[in-house]
Amino acid sequence: MTAGRVLVAGSANLDYVVRARAIPSPGETVLGHAFRTFPGGKGANQAVAAARAGGADVGMLVALGDDPAARVLEDSLRDAGVALDVRRQRDLPTGVAFICISDDAENAITVAPGANDALSATDLPALDGVDCLLLQLETPLPTVLAYAQSARAAGVTVMLNAAPAQVLPNALLQSVDVLVANEGEIALLSGIEGDVRAAMDALPVATIVVTLGDAGAIARDASGTYLQPAFVIDAIDTTAAGDTFCGVLAAALARGAALSAALREASAASALACTTLGAQSSIPQRPQVRAVLARPDVADTLQALARLTASYGEPRDSADENRRTQ
Repeated sequence: MTAGRVLVAGSANLDYVVRARAIPSPGETVLGHAFRTFPGGKGANQAVAAARAGGADVGMLVALGDDPAARVLEDSLRDAGVALDVRRQRDLPTGVAFICISDDAENAITVAPGANDALSATDLPALDGVDCLLLQLETPLPTVLAYAQSARAAGVTVMLNAAPAQVLPNALLQSVDVLVANEGEIALLSGIEGDVRAAMDALPVATIVVTLGDAGAIARDASGTYLQPAFVIDAIDTTAAGDTFCGVLAAALARGAALSAALREASAASALACTTLGAQSSIPQRPQVRAVLARPDVADTLQALARLTASYGEPRDSADENRRTQ
């Protein structure tokens, strides 16, 4: 297995998590039955996921305050094997997120970016030896655009997780090699509701992956379209599912995996991340993912693929290999 190098440039937050029977509606107060804090943030979660995926050296560019929350986040990232490039903000607090998780594993999240908002276009280090630059949208959009354009000019693969959802300028989309979005995000980016394939085809990005929740994922590149059914699990907390998917996908592609194989690995890791409470605490290690990938779940996979095909159509062209149960 060839080692790759992934650089994540993005957010880190300390998560304040309350479990409750249901997520409160506007104006409603509900009683929670558990409270914990966890290291999180989309960028940091994805960096941890990429590092735990194995086969890639992972670094992270991050802006943090000078406070106890920053030290918690730094310790978690270093423990996962992530090399840190910290831009310390003495006048801003470390970012925080307030998360309510319902008993049926849904969540509602509010983020106070704090130091994350100070990450600037001039902070990007030299990209020598970097195979993939992984970006998200919890840092300022002009910064994300500048990083993507710099990486594209340097010949580095740019992967963007288009979350949190927002309309993006064409200049950014045209600088992205791999776009990862959920159904709501891809509809917002393309202006096309209810037709994922048409939405994907409308965007000027070579490789697009759309996550479909408990249905799985669909992807397309120059070779065709790929369908990846979800792995069946009992979900406890879905907070880190999308971030785990992105980080593992980036690591797999950086080490040279084919898109179909990378999708399967990312989907397995994402499923496992739903079985444990917390963000980074839920992200699986490579041996756990390999065990899921080796599981003899042929019947479940074929049924899931049939459901995916009914909703999103047949795979096309060389993507037929991903229709076979592995």
